[in-house]
Amino acid sequence: MALIELKDVSKTYNTTAVPVHALSNVNINISKQEFTSIVGPSGSGKTTLLNILGGLDKPTDGSVSIDGKAITGMKSGQLVNFRLNNIGFVFQAYNLIPVLTAIENVEFIMLLQKVAKKERREKAESLLMDVGLGDKLDVRPSQLSGGQQQRVAVARALASHPAFVLADEPTANLDSQSAGALLDMMEEMNSKHNMTFVFSTHDARVIKRARRVITLEDGMVKSDK
Repeated sequence: MALIELKDVSKTYNTTAVPVHALSNVNINISKQEFTSIVGPSGSGKTTLLNILGGLDKPTDGSVSIDGKAITGMKSGQLVNFRLNNIGFVFQAYNLIPVLTAIENVEFIMLLQKVAKKERREKAESLLMDVGLGDKLDVRPSQLSGGQQQRVAVARALASHPAFVLADEPTANLDSQSAGALLDMMEEMNSKHNMTFVFSTHDARVIKRARRVITLEDGMVKSDK
């Protein structure tokens, strides 16, 4: 059984005089422990697909299942809980909480899950050690480099033990050295924690590392290899 299954997914936006067909009959299956990039030019439907994968938007037609659970028909509150417990998000802008330390940022998702204080502190510390930030536990985001902030974001995404991690242009704001180190770390997490990563990216550095590349064009899958 596929971890992620999109079946005949279409998305049309009717916010303008002329409807915009962002996705048209997309069929994609992603298995556990994949390291997959979704690529395509601006307007290809990449962002829409990512939002649908993350349960942030719903398709006009078709169905989406994650780990055997159909999310297409879920109500808003159900989707919020599902995302909290099943999907890790890594954003281009990091989205760390500025007043919290690195370890508090990683703990935050587990706080929402009502994980006991001792357990979440130990897990957050272990994850930050895994991403090479064991000496930055009590440092706030403003005192961290871009690459370090993105590492905290990855640790936070993994903290909920999600079914998969959705990474939207995770290397866009990083220099070559920081991007390479981040991708090395994600590949290690992929193998060490059997974590599934799905990237949306324009970055050739990410595409080169991906073991599967799905190319979108005009809202349709142009290639999948």
